Amino acid sequence: MRNKLLGVLIVAAAVSSGGCVGSYNKLVREGQAVDAQWAQVENAYQRRADLVPNLVETVKGAANFEKGTLTAVTEARSKVGQVTTQAGKDVVNDPAALQRFQQAQDQLSSALSRLLVVAEQYPQLKATENFRDLQAQLEGTENRIAVERMRFNQAAQEFNTTRDSFPTVVVAKMFGGRFAEKAYFKAQAGASAPPQVKF
Repeated sequence: MRNKLLGVLIVAAAVSSGGCVGSYNKLVREGQAVDAQWAQVENAYQRRADLVPNLVETVKGAANFEKGTLTAVTEARSKVGQVTTQAGKDVVNDPAALQRFQQAQDQLSSALSRLLVVAEQYPQLKATENFRDLQAQLEGTENRIAVERMRFNQAAQEFNTTRDSFPTVVVAKMFGGRFAEKAYFKAQAGASAPPQVKF
């Protein structure tokens, strides 16, 4: 009887430790997927940041172009660089850092939108091949950013769902901050309100 009890305890311990190892490995795998997807988000944003100086230089060539608009774009790009450097790799685990990162990127998006709207008033600028190419590249990059952000949110959701499921939640808590919940990208403030069109 004693040997049977000991055998049952050994089997239970083996199953339990195997479950813990499996849960740990799954958290590691899904955490790496989130980090890899975050790198793709950063890659898309970096592509946009790399286009900005060329766009600004092209627009500067237009006579009497609004200097304030160019300054806003340049300053927003600079702030993005500062926030990205400060955020580091831990941004996926820190909702406040992700929010700061997203706000800086939203400011750059807004400044670029204003620049393109103002550029509409300069037919000679719109007619240049370089400006048209840069505008097309920027539009394509904005689409890439949207796709990569969506994929990041999907990877974060998968990780968070696994992390919060039983018995994996027990394993996650055993390792403290190593398996912290991943933050999500959220819509820009006011994005749910329809735009007002005035004539």
